[in-house]
Amino acid sequence: MTSSKPSVSNTSTTIKCMRPHLGQKQIMNSPARFKVVACGRRWGKTALGMNLILHSALVEKKRCWWLTPTHQMSAQVWRDLKTSTKPLNGSKISETERRIDLPGGGMIAVRSAFHPDNLRGEGLDLVVLDEAAFMPPQIWTDIVRPMLVSTRGQALFLSTPNGQNWFCDLFNLGSDPLQPQWESFQFPTAANPLIHHQELQDIRRQTPDHVWQTEYMAQFVSPGGQVFRHVRDAVSTPPPKPLPGHQYVAGIDWGRDNDYTAIAVIDATTRQMVALDRFNQIGWSLQRNRLLALANHWQPHVIWAEINSIGEPNIEALIQEGLPIRGFRTTAQSKPPLIESLALALERGSLSLLDEPTLLAELTTYSQQRLPSGAFRYGAPPGAHDDTVIATALAWHAAQHSAMPLYAFA
Repeated sequence: MTSSKPSVSNTSTTIKCMRPHLGQKQIMNSPARFKVVACGRRWGKTALGMNLILHSALVEKKRCWWLTPTHQMSAQVWRDLKTSTKPLNGSKISETERRIDLPGGGMIAVRSAFHPDNLRGEGLDLVVLDEAAFMPPQIWTDIVRPMLVSTRGQALFLSTPNGQNWFCDLFNLGSDPLQPQWESFQFPTAANPLIHHQELQDIRRQTPDHVWQTEYMAQFVSPGGQVFRHVRDAVSTPPPKPLPGHQYVAGIDWGRDNDYTAIAVIDATTRQMVALDRFNQIGWSLQRNRLLALANHWQPHVIWAEINSIGEPNIEALIQEGLPIRGFRTTAQSKPPLIESLALALERGSLSLLDEPTLLAELTTYSQQRLPSGAFRYGAPPGAHDDTVIATALAWHAAQHSAMPLYAFA
């Protein structure tokens, strides 16, 4: 993890490896056969795994696997392993199999858990399960564990937590003093000495608690935890009409048949929701007229509207009507920051809500799914709606970005 690097040697060649920091050394020196490491992002789990797998394959002549949830996630590790072993005379690299055969009999292969049946077959001495919490539990119990029986092989589980799933169960197993073959380790991101304290402080100020606890504190947060906290505490009663000198903004989530169109209005001066309209099964012309009526009353400085599919023609029509509207394109990349910004506002009491039952119910039941990449996928539970959530998130986005030029598309 620093520019100063120790070395791993065979009889003829020296390979430079990352110098481990104190937490990594603690794990490397552990005699446990099965090591479970729950760590925050950027703590250095990949460097730890690389050091251990190179030492095992090169010095101890062991047969090793690096296992990831998906093929794409292993791409950088595969490149780094090839670069590290390239100086070795007699090493053989197979791109097709993502396998490196080392002088003396050691072997490293990079595999994906996406197709479990393709993993069966050979006995192994060491398996590094990278982002183990995002693999199905059967990968360990049905496939990897049997491959370590005849060799008395070892396993290193590396991951940020993903709720209280099977990785959490293994972590608890490694915390049990009556399980001598197992040992667990837990390190927050801050335990990496190369991470600047101010950098983490900046991230903390901009990150909802459920993300911070999981991603940076390496805590096993219950999967049933709410995305939006303190929802009921945020309720207040707004004035019925605009106040002089106040600036108002709005957000729109479009819908027609099964979904609803929702329009949320926020007083950007007081950070208080002042209006919410929700309707469906009416034509686009009538929907736009309802928005125009709401806009005439509150005179919003800017309106952010979802632009996906049906949104674009409506936005174009509303621009012709003279509304200060901007388009927001919802994608896998743009949606998490939008939702997390609203969650952080409610968590810290920065935004007041209307006492509107549909809105409060949608916020309370809104759910998250953590992906192998570490990102979160947000949405309503199956069969439920999130129209008022998205409209409110867009209005909050407008409150924070109301100084941007009009008619921009994000």
